Amino acid sequence: MTSDLSSRLSAAPVVPLIGENDAALAVKTANALSADGLSVIEVVMRSDAAQAGMEAIIAETEGLIVGAGTVLTLDQAKSVRASGAEFIVSPGLVDEIAVYCLDEGIPFFPGTMTAGEVQRAYALGLRDVKFFPASLAGGVPMLKALGSVFREMRFMPTGGVSASNLAEFLALDHVLACGGSWLTPRDAVESGDFARVTQLASEAVAIAKG
Repeated sequence: MTSDLSSRLSAAPVVPLIGENDAALAVKTANALSADGLSVIEVVMRSDAAQAGMEAIIAETEGLIVGAGTVLTLDQAKSVRASGAEFIVSPGLVDEIAVYCLDEGIPFFPGTMTAGEVQRAYALGLRDVKFFPASLAGGVPMLKALGSVFREMRFMPTGGVSASNLAEFLALDHVLACGGSWLTPRDAVESGDFARVTQLASEAVAIAKG
């Protein structure tokens, strides 16, 4: 992981997910999140327009570290990297994406949920992984078990994380940060209620700081 990304996550260990088809809304959402200290943004590639939204955020905002999530193939990883993604997140572990990112020096967070997947990531040379879907994969108890075995690994739980359980996840020493879409509720974004997005970001930062 780059030193800048590491320091940002140490200061505010929460990574909000943006998944908008409208590039202008994606930019406004990113600005609303960063207004209260969340400067690491994951744009999920779940629509044809998502990459354009990520490119718009990179071009039209300042001071953010912007990554691409839901990256499924090596070609897609190369494409989002060419578009400016500073880190890559996948829902699962794909060896060729991991090798590409390691070779290129790009932080990569593949989804893992079993000891076998975490061990495979470790063998490939990764030390930071996503834990997904966190709530269905065993939540905090499962992360405690994995952390006790894989002492060099750090995890980014995503999927089922919310303001109500954020503190529990972040209390674990081997949790690097938490990812989540609760910070960008679709109804708020679509109605232009970006003050609500900023408020949710503020609450998350306060929880993270304890």
